[in-house]
Amino acid sequence: MYLFPGRMAGKAIKSVAKAVGEYQYPWQEKLVKYKDELSKGVWGYWELGAWKPLGISARHRARLRKEVVLAGQDWPYDPARKEMRTKQKGHKCDRISAEKRAKTAELMQKMPEMLADYRKRKWERKMKAEEDAARKSLQE
Repeated sequence: MYLFPGRMAGKAIKSVAKAVGEYQYPWQEKLVKYKDELSKGVWGYWELGAWKPLGISARHRARLRKEVVLAGQDWPYDPARKEMRTKQKGHKCDRISAEKRAKTAELMQKMPEMLADYRKRKWERKMKAEEDAARKSLQE
């Protein structure tokens, strides 16, 4: 019987593809093995005043994390995320001038009331001064 080289190569490729498709990265075993290392931090940790890198490389850690997440499990070893940055971008002088313009507009709305209060205080001071002067003249 004559075998075609293409036919044998096709079967070999199919068997290799089937083996690769069935192979899963053994993340469960790796997770158990490196559990202590992963809980120490993302990049490393301080021990007795010296910096110790993790026993697992960042590339393998990322691959393990990806496999765990793809399998639908949760990955508790990521550090807590910081709050979003609330500082605004741009020039400070632009923000301050906009705030000043807004405050000026607000104060202009209150201006008639403020002027009335000022006139009332001024009138009261004038009346008090006149009363004090009248008392002094009576006492003399």
